[in-house]
Amino acid sequence: MWFVFALLSAVFAALTSIFAKIGIDGVNSNLATAIRTTVVLAMAWGMVFLTKTQGGIIAISRKSWIFLIISGLATGASWLCYYRAIQMGEVSKVVPIDKLSVVITLALAFLFLHEQFTVKSLVGCVLIGAGTLVMVL
Repeated sequence: MWFVFALLSAVFAALTSIFAKIGIDGVNSNLATAIRTTVVLAMAWGMVFLTKTQGGIIAISRKSWIFLIISGLATGASWLCYYRAIQMGEVSKVVPIDKLSVVITLALAFLFLHEQFTVKSLVGCVLIGAGTLVMVL
């Protein structure tokens, strides 16, 4: 089931890029990011209340709070940079560079989470990197 959600995530991310590029025309990139974030916030809390999981907030550990907050800051920084990039450049060039996050994530997961880095992972990283270069140059 995780694969279905991952695939849907990719489809929605692709739509996000297209809709954002159309919507950001004539709009400050920071303002556009704030509007997008407000919609995401409302949607996320809507799902929490729809699934009746809001009671779990009191059980969240201090460590989880800290890392969720840091993750949120990283997401915000990513979105601000992403919106500025698509406003200034072509989506077809910005998106492949943005997807280098896959390579960076694999390296960071190896370093900090001690996940396995296999030959298959290395080949995938090289191919993603090469594909990004081909698409951007």
